[in-house]
Amino acid sequence: MENDLRDFGDPYMSALSPDVLAAGPASATRWWRDAVIYQVYVRSFADGNGDGVGDLLGVRSRLRYLADLGVDAVWLTPFYPSPMADFGYDVADYRGVDPVFGTLEDARALIEDAHRLGLRIIVDVVPNHTSDRHGWFAEAVQAGPGSAARERYIFRDGKGDAPPNDWESIFGGPAWTRLPDGQWYLHLFAPEQPDLNWEHPEVHAEFAGVLRFWLDLGVDGFRIDVAHGMVKAEGLPDVGYTGQARMIGTQVVPYFDQDGVHEIHRAWRRILDSYPGERIGVAEAWAPTQRRLADYVRPDELHQAFNFHFLTTPWEAGRFRQVIQESLETSALVGAPATWVLSNHDVKRHVTRYGGGAAGLARARAAALLMLALPGSSYVYQGEELGLPEVLDLPEEALCDPQRLRDAESGRDGCRVPIPWSPTEEPPFGFSPPGITATWLPVPRDWRDLSVEAQLADPGSTLSLYTRALAVRKAHPALGDGDLSWNPAPDGVLAFDRGDSFRCLTNLTNAWIEVNRPGELLLASADPAISGNVVRLAPDSATWWTVEHV
Repeated sequence: MENDLRDFGDPYMSALSPDVLAAGPASATRWWRDAVIYQVYVRSFADGNGDGVGDLLGVRSRLRYLADLGVDAVWLTPFYPSPMADFGYDVADYRGVDPVFGTLEDARALIEDAHRLGLRIIVDVVPNHTSDRHGWFAEAVQAGPGSAARERYIFRDGKGDAPPNDWESIFGGPAWTRLPDGQWYLHLFAPEQPDLNWEHPEVHAEFAGVLRFWLDLGVDGFRIDVAHGMVKAEGLPDVGYTGQARMIGTQVVPYFDQDGVHEIHRAWRRILDSYPGERIGVAEAWAPTQRRLADYVRPDELHQAFNFHFLTTPWEAGRFRQVIQESLETSALVGAPATWVLSNHDVKRHVTRYGGGAAGLARARAAALLMLALPGSSYVYQGEELGLPEVLDLPEEALCDPQRLRDAESGRDGCRVPIPWSPTEEPPFGFSPPGITATWLPVPRDWRDLSVEAQLADPGSTLSLYTRALAVRKAHPALGDGDLSWNPAPDGVLAFDRGDSFRCLTNLTNAWIEVNRPGELLLASADPAISGNVVRLAPDSATWWTVEHV
């Protein structure tokens, strides 16, 4: 690279040419319909100040890497003041920056640097709940039952010594905590995350102000945490089942995906549309069906909604085709683009979900080409471009995710381990400045060869595959937004065209499969065997072709 990734001084500005400095994000409208958006989990991306925790200075120092990778925008997980009971998703102040991540000036400078590099910035907003250290909640606790301050949250009297209803927390146990004065408050997540009452006008006004604060600072959009959860069914009825509450599922429940959330999103869309530059809203919404999910991206609501049905699809051709087809059909009903995602900070990395080891990596590389060839927008979770697996053997004393209290398998620490940047002799491999070895989660010793610098030097690396794929995607007129048409294919193979000049072939089996050669090979996750007009597709592989018409 042009710059040493271990240099934590002036973050790449001296290396930028005047034309790049003046460029800013692409000016084309509706950029979000086919954008590739890179998720930065700030704690684990890059440590700029040497305390072992990722921060905004670290993100600034790596922006050139993200621009070179070829993504269009960067989504930052919460960096607001927080007690960190849920690592930033318990917000104490929506208009500031936690000292562990830097200052408000650091945020402003990051946004400006990103824009100079042609990158957009999306930030998290957490509207379902606040921290229990938020000023509003402290006031509510102090004010007591029946007070106006408690009306901003969901306080209820219990049923004798029992909670008001049978709702469970996503993190395990009852979704209610009792205060010494006898009243209970609702928290669908940790007890430190009390749910807001979105029936209260002050809550609406406060978040409208929060959105405008960050839009005025220059952000290009918001990822909306638990976008399906702000409104609860009238009367807070019992669920009536004993299974553990989860973020994802097909159940219709009284605390998620209530119709009332859509009026909130319409109001937010009006705010976004009042600013220039196509500012966007992205829903983290789990809905029982894809048709219900499409409601979040109607023309007067949000711009994108994560496609978790795609993320959870097992490695099987028929299942993938069904989910892809349903996603395209339902998003088309409301005129929205499909939005694809393979991993994020809440789920096991897909290398591991697809089987781990060499097989899991091969499938992950193929899934990347499959995803990036689909119509619409794609999200890349930090480190997936390096082929990072889930870390399953973190020491017990290092585990800190509150969700793991539910059960050991549901903890999210393993997908949040700091990413490796340089093939130094010892961990954390350039995540922190030289001489700093202790990081908030330990980096595995065998990640040295998976580091960014090691993979940049290897044309066969997963990083090289992503970089080439993003370059082709950006340059090829058939890719990005648009339509898809399926082609006949052998069992276990997905074959589709984008326009009349591009074909993607994905072999989701563990065998070599023979097909007719479509034309010139553009890119492959694993090299096929080509003989004349016949191609043998490698097991667990995807290939991109320029279609030749005769």
